[in-house]
Amino acid sequence: MTSTFRAVQQISRPHGMPVPGDFAFVEGPVPEVVPGTALVENLYLSVDPYMREAMDAEWELGRPLEGRSIGRVVASRDPGLAVGDLVFHRAGWRTHALVSVAEGARVLPRHAGVPVSSYLGLLGGTGLSAYVALTRIARLQPGETVFISAAAGGVGSAAGRLAGLLGAGRVIGSAGSPAKVAHLTGPLGFDAAFDYHDGPVGEQLAKAAPDGIDVYVDNVGGEHLEGAISAMRDHGRIAWCGAVAQYNSAEPPPAPRNLYDIVEKSIRLEGFLVRKHGDAQAELEDFLVPRLQAGRVAQDETVVEGFDGVVDAFLGVLRGRNTGKMLVKVGD
Repeated sequence: MTSTFRAVQQISRPHGMPVPGDFAFVEGPVPEVVPGTALVENLYLSVDPYMREAMDAEWELGRPLEGRSIGRVVASRDPGLAVGDLVFHRAGWRTHALVSVAEGARVLPRHAGVPVSSYLGLLGGTGLSAYVALTRIARLQPGETVFISAAAGGVGSAAGRLAGLLGAGRVIGSAGSPAKVAHLTGPLGFDAAFDYHDGPVGEQLAKAAPDGIDVYVDNVGGEHLEGAISAMRDHGRIAWCGAVAQYNSAEPPPAPRNLYDIVEKSIRLEGFLVRKHGDAQAELEDFLVPRLQAGRVAQDETVVEGFDGVVDAFLGVLRGRNTGKMLVKVGD
């Protein structure tokens, strides 16, 4: 086993879009395993849009960053973690980490036909966000029309897949390029999609859903939220998951100009944090694992090879360079 590990630290607060100079790669001795901990060698790291907000204040400068990860236990003094176990944990942006069951590390189940990377995608926080949005927040009913913004991203593509499996009558998505629109209506099976650069979101959504929408999974905010409100039927539901439109802006976008339509149409808008819905994880796995094994749904992911690519992968997510879940593969 190697005696050194590598990590990425944030060394400055960004102004607008982060740049490579806001980060530094560092190297040091592999941490010593103490009672109650286990050492994992990371295999996959997750980079996600929410991390941009964490850079403004939450992440401490000069320390390895936080992120969902999958690692293999290589040494253990935690009775709940055995050498060889594949473990989900949150000590990301590094090649090795000390983890413990007490601090949330959990051994991943092994299912034939289910890639381990799924536990950072469809079976991880990404898929859980989409599942909670559709089932607990929006309470999607069979036959309803669903609109999803940033639909080619991790949560958006998962929401599209899940909406179909849950019986949605029609699934519509927005994305940021013609190639992503084709990806939505092709491999991902969306019924309709549009490039939000091609015109006002409200006008394009009205063409894609002339009879209106029942559910909106919002990953963007701003103009997308305004357009969804205008297209929503009475008693529609909005599950607000993210606001990628404002993560890199010094000033938030103007509030939707049609907010009072929420009152007139009896619309329910609810935001949520997926970390408060951990009790839905087993439910998600029970729903998805048999479908993954049967080939009814596949993981949609963009994989960057090598630890050296973690910063570029993160910046790529913020610039929309991925389709599906963005992952960094650092081990086999």
